[in-house]
Amino acid sequence: MGQQFQRALASLRRMIVSGELAPGERLTEIPLADLLGVSRMPIRMALPALEQEGLLERAGKRGYRVRQIKAEDIADAIEVRGTLEGLAARLMVEKGISDKTLEGLKACLRQGDAVFTDGQLREGDFTAYHAMNMRFHGIIVAAGANSAITVALARNDALPLASANSITIDQSHLAQEFKRLHFAHMQHHLIVEAAESGQGSRAEGLMREHANAALKYTDLFKQDSPLPDNYRVIIGRPG
Repeated sequence: MGQQFQRALASLRRMIVSGELAPGERLTEIPLADLLGVSRMPIRMALPALEQEGLLERAGKRGYRVRQIKAEDIADAIEVRGTLEGLAARLMVEKGISDKTLEGLKACLRQGDAVFTDGQLREGDFTAYHAMNMRFHGIIVAAGANSAITVALARNDALPLASANSITIDQSHLAQEFKRLHFAHMQHHLIVEAAESGQGSRAEGLMREHANAALKYTDLFKQDSPLPDNYRVIIGRPG
């Protein structure tokens, strides 16, 4: 069920952002389940999750409708997330990163490394990476120990594609997605390295850049469009 849910969530997210599901279009479980080739339960779980991300809005008691999304709104929300998570990373270091926090982050690194060991990305790997990524971000925000950051992030996460939970994958281009996610995970390594070395400002800058990489996602959702040349350069850098 977990893999079906993640596949349905990622597919619907891509279809909304690409415009395949148009703004104002009403979405119901049975047609979507037939379209994606899954049971109704993953769709039933995905629709409220997409509402929380700001991609859908309620249409009556049981239905949902695609929200109008503007590219500049997505960019603004991701920039805010990067600023907040970057601040949390700096505070985590300045307050003194605990052994428990550091071990939790390193456990995330090991779990992420395991996804990329054989040089290719399989569908099941994304579920593992997604869960690890959420833990990684959650540990840093919790270790920052600032309630205002936590509240602000919760509000910001309700905006379209703003949350770290919004990471998605293009199932039809897994080789390309392997490079993108592997680069993101190399950023995880750099963030932990900076934190362990007591470099709060560097950890903050890396965390902000890590969030800003999500601005490329909207390009990836357009399956008929090639990746921008500058994105090929970025993901081609060694870790």
